[in-house]
Amino acid sequence: MTEPRIRFCPQCSGELGPREDDGRVRLACGSCGFIFYRNPLPGVAVALVERERVLLVRRRSSLFDGMWCIPCGYVEIDETVEEAARREFREETGLEVEVGEVVFVHSSFEVADRPVVGIWFRGRVVGGEMAPGEGVREVAFFPLEAPPAELAFEGDRLVIDMLRRDARGNMEVAEPGRVRSERREGAIETAP
Repeated sequence: MTEPRIRFCPQCSGELGPREDDGRVRLACGSCGFIFYRNPLPGVAVALVERERVLLVRRRSSLFDGMWCIPCGYVEIDETVEEAARREFREETGLEVEVGEVVFVHSSFEVADRPVVGIWFRGRVVGGEMAPGEGVREVAFFPLEAPPAELAFEGDRLVIDMLRRDARGNMEVAEPGRVRSERREGAIETAP
């Protein structure tokens, strides 16, 4: 994981430097003692399944451009995870969705300097018209048995596999720890 680009304390503007804290080296302010904790970002996604097909979006972005994913995004500072999931789904698909139960939670290290804790919810359409949003090339349903090979996120693959087993009546526990260690080594570096 790359070092954060922050150099000065957000509390007092003093210079940050390395310091041991709870067995980890963290950035800390030499003036006021503030410790800069680098925590993963909360991400949300809504898995919409209709007639054993899952709704996916083809990304239009600097990362994973042209690849498919379950509609997703980050939680804003003033939102609950459910509100963020509804907003992101609407922004990416044009559809209003009722957010249901949590389907899956997964730690993602696919982007080296941006770890994410993703929360996938089930969803049900309650309005709107399906159309790709600003950061999306297209919106389409895919059979659970045949999702596109070019999925952007391993967590989505795990969720689709789980939904497929659920549709067959065979719920099994996924193995996210194995996936995490494999994906971490091939993490994408973002530009400075």
